[in-house]
Amino acid sequence: MTVFERRLQERRDELEWLYMELYDDRAMLNELERRMQESCLARPKELKLLDSRREKDPNWFRAGKMLGMTMYTDLFAGSLSALEEKLDYLAQQGITYLHLMPLLKMPHPDNDGGYAVEDFDLVDPALGSNEDLSRLTAAMRRRGMSLCLDFVINHTADTHPWAMRAKAGEREYMERYICFDSPDVPREMEKTIPDVFPETAPGSFIYQEQMGKYVCSSFHPYQWDLNYRNPAVFNDMVGSMLHLANLGVEVLRMDAVPYLWKEIGTSCRNLPKVHTIMRMIRLIIETVCPAVILKGEVVMAPKELAPYFGTADKPECHLLYNASTMATQWSALASADVRQLKKQLDDLHSLPAHCCFVNYLRCHDDIGWGLNEDYGKSIGIDPVAHKRYLYEFFEGSFPGSFARGERYNYNPITQDARTCGTTASLCGVEKGLYEGDQAQVDMGIRRILMMHAAMMCMSGFPMLSSGDEIGQLNCYDYHEDPSRREDSRNLHRSKFDWEKAALRNVPGSLQERIWDGLRQLEKLRAQQPCFKSDAWVSTWDTACDQVLALVRKTGDETIVCLFNFSGESRRVHLLSMEGNFVDLITGETGACNDRDMQPYQYCLCLRKG
Repeated sequence: MTVFERRLQERRDELEWLYMELYDDRAMLNELERRMQESCLARPKELKLLDSRREKDPNWFRAGKMLGMTMYTDLFAGSLSALEEKLDYLAQQGITYLHLMPLLKMPHPDNDGGYAVEDFDLVDPALGSNEDLSRLTAAMRRRGMSLCLDFVINHTADTHPWAMRAKAGEREYMERYICFDSPDVPREMEKTIPDVFPETAPGSFIYQEQMGKYVCSSFHPYQWDLNYRNPAVFNDMVGSMLHLANLGVEVLRMDAVPYLWKEIGTSCRNLPKVHTIMRMIRLIIETVCPAVILKGEVVMAPKELAPYFGTADKPECHLLYNASTMATQWSALASADVRQLKKQLDDLHSLPAHCCFVNYLRCHDDIGWGLNEDYGKSIGIDPVAHKRYLYEFFEGSFPGSFARGERYNYNPITQDARTCGTTASLCGVEKGLYEGDQAQVDMGIRRILMMHAAMMCMSGFPMLSSGDEIGQLNCYDYHEDPSRREDSRNLHRSKFDWEKAALRNVPGSLQERIWDGLRQLEKLRAQQPCFKSDAWVSTWDTACDQVLALVRKTGDETIVCLFNFSGESRRVHLLSMEGNFVDLITGETGACNDRDMQPYQYCLCLRKG
């Protein structure tokens, strides 16, 4: 029995049951299994060895040494081949996981940052070739790095060959999209489907004149939603996933997962069939390329996240984005109040042990203020007023704000909006530099490091945003570019400043202070047993609404992590934390249960025994 046959035998019954329940098409199931076998046989020897190692260590991605970074290839290096030459820079920071923003063939200029895909099997020529991608992944593996790529599973560009053939009238390809002859069903569905981009792309359907049909388009008009009721769509998309895996991609970021299944009378989000699809993909990946893991982009309320992990015995995604904690962490910074953040973390800590989140401060997208409104109301926070306060605070229009960002996707009806900006600009460094106020710059650096420290001490997998490690600021040039100025996310989607990066080696520079502060945190996380994946993690009461406490325990070691989200000194009291601790940040020793915290100070206090 071959390795493929063994793996498939262990999973065939469930895969067959799920596939036949969804599609009831034996011929298409057989075709899927043929593709799976061909992909497994075609895997390079080096990747087969990686498969074998990770079958024995399936939680490899949860190790304390793991540190991610996300970036755009063109903005960071220009091309995939040029990026390969920059890997030493990433290795200096201990990066083990690199998420490159979408780089598959896309239309230009309208591609939604690469999330409109023309060919799922081909690297965009502007960035390189499939051979360049394969060489990059091999070079990364030699340095102990894994590559993550976006897989835009929900939709294609309207210039994808399937869409072009659908426009030409080929019924087989029309059936790969969600199309209707009249507006009746689309209009009915739009009554219950929330708009993704209410300001720039309202509605969920467009009228396509060539076809004479109404086409589902949840995001932008040039992105057509795929019809996963059609097994040909599922089989072909799986084939493209396996193709990327064989080029050395080790993490597939599954884009817009909750949207995969549409039913009239629903929100077309988080429907049960979505989980059928994701469970089948997990079974297929485990069979063909078990070195690969799935990271789900599920930007939903916390209560809707857990199902995307599946169960311990029938898992779906290996990782999910922790967008909610990102938002509550920035909210805590703006309001100097950690209660919502603590509640959010408590909710996540209550999830089963197989649930693992990617924690981050910033990414390529905006900060959406999706807070727990019911809990907010219970502690006297008006949800609408608080959201308005947050996006005004972080755009710098609220009196006394230290932040400099921009509003994104404002909805005048709901008064909702999102926030854009780099971490350094949102933390006050930009304002301080502009005003020539070194004290403000110093305080901004303290905020940057405290925010990163809190993120790195949370349960889960930490990921940095490229440029944050050198305090890169907002770039306003996009306002002068007609093709980019309507999307304020371009504020923080700017070219990496290599001249500023060189300053990380200049003692006392802003870049050196941030770089060294992050490296200290990164090394501690990689070295301390309390950051292992099996460590016990919980929040702790500090008797102070401005200071968050996280406690991590493993064996006979305890680390108490304290973070002052206030610009003022605060005193904290921790019950049941007696004994002598050493602060891993400063090296000072002493008691931890009753202490003063300076503005935006963070402490990682270790006790043995």
